[in-house]
Amino acid sequence: MTIGSIIEILESIAPAALQESYDNAGLLTGQPNWSCTGVLCCLDTVEAVVDEAIEKGCNLVVAHHPILFSGLKKINGNNYVERTIIKALKNDIAIYAIHTNLDNVLHGVNGRIAAQLGLTNLQLLAPKQQQLEKLYFFVPQEHAEKVRSAIFAAGGGAIGNYRECSFSATGRGTFLPGNDARPFTGETGKRHEAEELKIEILYPFHLRNRILAALRNNHPYEEVAYETITLNNLHQEIGAGITGELPEALEETIFLQRLKSVFDLQVVRHTALLGKKVRKISICGGAGSFLTKAAISSKSDAYITADIKYHEFFDADGKILLADIGHYESEQFTIDLLHHILQEKIPNFAVLKTAVNTNPVHYL
Repeated sequence: MTIGSIIEILESIAPAALQESYDNAGLLTGQPNWSCTGVLCCLDTVEAVVDEAIEKGCNLVVAHHPILFSGLKKINGNNYVERTIIKALKNDIAIYAIHTNLDNVLHGVNGRIAAQLGLTNLQLLAPKQQQLEKLYFFVPQEHAEKVRSAIFAAGGGAIGNYRECSFSATGRGTFLPGNDARPFTGETGKRHEAEELKIEILYPFHLRNRILAALRNNHPYEEVAYETITLNNLHQEIGAGITGELPEALEETIFLQRLKSVFDLQVVRHTALLGKKVRKISICGGAGSFLTKAAISSKSDAYITADIKYHEFFDADGKILLADIGHYESEQFTIDLLHHILQEKIPNFAVLKTAVNTNPVHYL
């Protein structure tokens, strides 16, 4: 088991291409070809977590937050970031961060929070555009199934709960092979006309190279005629935040008490009570004030997030119960999520959860 193979498992759930432009998710220290001795899952990579990894024989730390977020101009150990990186490098500890890419998938960070609250009817709060592409290609009918199946196997043709989706139409194609061509059918120097199928298949943009490789490797033509188009359709499983429903509506005070119980909170910062029951809920783990308007538009009764500034509480505008439960507190179950993803795929491998509480915020 290499570090690269561990990363492949994680990115099959949350591809690195889904991270936001400002983010720095990915392998931050170490090499993909290193043999992995064990994985330690955490929310934040700090010195104490690296010490724990060394003690437990894990040479890969999988964290939600990247310890390296902006560039380092020197590494002298003058702050916790530099000290953590020095310790990791000296002890051959690889650090991998899976951050906003894990936020941006339906069953990622926010899906885990929703599960802790027992929510059903989950949907993305703010689905993203331009995450889908459509492939058009032309192929002889007798070879269509081979090519289509290869593209399906590469991840094409998935739409929501449906797989192997495609559309085809028959037509006649023409081509004139040049002198140096090696045509599958027809003769060089003579225009040829052939019955072909035009096939259309959707796929996530991050799979483009894999999809095109499957097309080329299984198509009989020397030169494959194809076209890719970026779509503005909303992706049902890629985007920010999530909405869901409680099994039964709760009084606002009871709902807030439930938050304290589920997330082990000492305090919940919230807007004024609205005097109505809470059933539909919006969620964004971490700093999520940018989605307050989307939560209101979704007709949610409450919005759970963190890091809300004073003036941002006014954005609730009496239309939603806004609850700030704390950054660490909102994302704490991400550790369990990472552990579950890896344990499910490699049950006999050493995948551990950190015992270090890295929350830098304390309450008196």
